[in-house]
Amino acid sequence: MRLEDCFYLGTIVSKFSYKGEVLVKLDTDTPEDFLEMESVFLLQGKQLVPFFIDKTRLQKSNLLRVKFEDIDDEGAADLLMKKELYLPLSILPPLEGNKFYYHEILAFTALDQNEQVLGTVKGVNDQTAQALLIIAQANGNEVLVPLHDDFIVALDREEKRIHLQLPDDFLSLYQ
Repeated sequence: MRLEDCFYLGTIVSKFSYKGEVLVKLDTDTPEDFLEMESVFLLQGKQLVPFFIDKTRLQKSNLLRVKFEDIDDEGAADLLMKKELYLPLSILPPLEGNKFYYHEILAFTALDQNEQVLGTVKGVNDQTAQALLIIAQANGNEVLVPLHDDFIVALDREEKRIHLQLPDDFLSLYQ
């Protein structure tokens, strides 16, 4: 499995028990969707390595308590600390309308309300209080647009375009 064919699920943040259980901080709004997993990929170096799961349980808000097969003590669990977990993109349910996964809109053309090209979607910064759409302009500048339902008019998956309705003079911030 290649990293490009997967999405980031979370990171192992601590050990939970002396029996090798670990806690995973999930990067999702719906942690309950991942309770029935049979396996995940752990990033070790630059390789994705499959790990099979014995059992999972939710632990607090977005922590998942995981018992991996053949990880039976603290020493084995220590080797998994800070490892990132990935799952295949193919297991994500398709979204419709203006709903999208962040990875799905990479390289989309961003257009404003006047159908003027703003640039190409370079990524999404979700490390801030408000997720920001990062649009690379032809002149080398970047435009940051808050990802808010009021700003997203339409998403055209076939044409790979995202249509935005920006506040008046919004782009003047970038001139």
